[in-house]
Amino acid sequence: MANVLLVDDDPENLWSLQIALESHGHRVSVADNAQRAMDILRRHTIEILITDYEMPDIDGAQLSCWVRAHPARNEMPVLMLSAAPEPLRGAQCWNRFLRKPVSLGDLIEAIDAHVAIRLTAARAHYSSGASVSSALRYLCPAASRLPAVHSGCWP
Repeated sequence: MANVLLVDDDPENLWSLQIALESHGHRVSVADNAQRAMDILRRHTIEILITDYEMPDIDGAQLSCWVRAHPARNEMPVLMLSAAPEPLRGAQCWNRFLRKPVSLGDLIEAIDAHVAIRLTAARAHYSSGASVSSALRYLCPAASRLPAVHSGCWP
């Protein structure tokens, strides 16, 4: 499953979506504003960002464009949620827009589709002759920051 970052300034939305996504096997980090989300994105390996559009200070469009501007995160899938119709501003910075109240089935389907795309790309990368470690780095870019494990460390 996926490491998901869920961002919403409404605690009820955060709680209900976190419970629903975790019940489907996803690992969920939560942030109640974009600044906290940015801190989490800097420190943790996140595979999918799900953010509310309308938030105080930094909105979901600004957050998703910040994600796209960073080379290590610019291919991260971003799912935008909003009770309002899909805005034009910033639309190039997210992959999919879902209208609130969001159907859990639609949200899970969108997450699963992005996980499948990532796995398919990693398989293609590996089958093209790349090493296993290269394919893993492709699948999880943050893995390149992990120190190498020496075979003598294993029992």
